[in-house]
Amino acid sequence: MREGTTYTRHFDLDARQHELLGVDLGEGAPRRALILGGLLYLLWTGGLLVVFGLPNKVAFTLYFLPPLLVTIFGAQRSRRNERRWNMTYWALTVRYVVLGHRPIICGGRRSAARVEWLPRRARMTRRGGLRREATGDDTATPQPLAGAPLRLDARPRLYGPDQVFKARRGRGGTTTTGKKA
Repeated sequence: MREGTTYTRHFDLDARQHELLGVDLGEGAPRRALILGGLLYLLWTGGLLVVFGLPNKVAFTLYFLPPLLVTIFGAQRSRRNERRWNMTYWALTVRYVVLGHRPIICGGRRSAARVEWLPRRARMTRRGGLRREATGDDTATPQPLAGAPLRLDARPRLYGPDQVFKARRGRGGTTTTGKKA
């Protein structure tokens, strides 16, 4: 089997801002992180200004610190996938908890019934069911998400070359000489 290597991460070059409003930023900050930080500050601080007004000395930390922390930690590369920011994983996690996961059945030919969706309680736990540590109950088991399991009763059969030859000949196949039977 062939295996390929992806080199796109090695060629990922971030545009950097080396000067901002006449201030030298040295090696430069990534422009995408600066844009993200600017948008977060605009939304967060603007919302707080509209709701609570101008901050005092103590409340200034609440106005300033959350967007800074989200920008610093959210704009870092994720350890799970180097091509994504941590902010992307946070957004996907929130979306998964809020909206859930609807299974794809038969390649999308059939929509999943409501009982086949993953329930919210299962989405918030690691194993998809009740946590035994949280409930303290050793008998707590995850509830099945669908109907009863199907029983498979497969029996292997061994066919010899003579039976394979008869079966092939009977369906209009060719003989060993290449002529039609």
